[in-house]
Amino acid sequence: MHNLPPLAAVRVFEAAARHENFSRAAEELGMTQAAVSYQMKVLEERLGAPLFTRRGRGMALTDLGRRIAPQVTGAFTALGEAFAVARSENAAVLSITAPRTIATNWLAGRLGNFQLEHPDLAVRLHISDELVELAASEFDVAIRGAPAPWPGLASHFLMRMPVTPLASPAFLARHRLERPSDLFDVPRISPEDDWWDLWFETLEDVTLDSRTHSGVRFGSQVLDGSAAIAGHGVAILSPPMFQQAIDAGLLVQPFAHIANYRNGFWLLYPEGKRNLTKVRAFRDWLLDAVREAAGDDPMGILVPLDAP
Repeated sequence: MHNLPPLAAVRVFEAAARHENFSRAAEELGMTQAAVSYQMKVLEERLGAPLFTRRGRGMALTDLGRRIAPQVTGAFTALGEAFAVARSENAAVLSITAPRTIATNWLAGRLGNFQLEHPDLAVRLHISDELVELAASEFDVAIRGAPAPWPGLASHFLMRMPVTPLASPAFLARHRLERPSDLFDVPRISPEDDWWDLWFETLEDVTLDSRTHSGVRFGSQVLDGSAAIAGHGVAILSPPMFQQAIDAGLLVQPFAHIANYRNGFWLLYPEGKRNLTKVRAFRDWLLDAVREAAGDDPMGILVPLDAP
């Protein structure tokens, strides 16, 4: 580390040297003249030499002060330019972190529209189910699943998580599913997923079957959905995350019943970033994109979580 004097005192010296006037330096820095005089005393004691001398009713730089003043001003100018570059680069990049399913199946395919509307912004999407301490991270915003607004962060509700079984047409052609209880007799993908329990428990006249059935086991909705599309079994999925596959006829919903998971998706960011232009732009675009994707909202995904 350089053996630097207190930077607060150096900053005061730079302003006082530029003006050669303690009163004007105090005005520029929002300090009292007494505070400026104190900081100069601290700096001179640290250096062991005077930087200013009295001239009549004013102050003038000593020879030492006059020699170092241009270098100090240059140093602060260089610092200002460095931070201006940092601010400019930060303002031009939007960093998003989101869990795998919504990032891969919902957000990624729509981000191109956001960039068309905001060509001055570069978007960096970090896909991970791992929670991060957003305020202390490099990310500007996060999309996360939660049952309520996230404490300490600005939170905007995006959508509910409706869940229902989905399967490929080829699988349904091989396995007739006339009643929900028929699901106990066919391969279910990730049968231990608690979404299965949720869906069965919200049905009337269906008792959970404890039998273990064959079925591919994954730890991700994305992989569950891919396995279902490939015809390996019935997966319990959130339809909004697989709308393209449903619209393309790759996945079919064999039963009309839908259950809602306790969590919904939220857009989150630190309160200190609320007024950043890039955050406001993404927030407004994302909320509009969710409403547009929901259309007439047949599954009620836009209904707030605290609604009955």
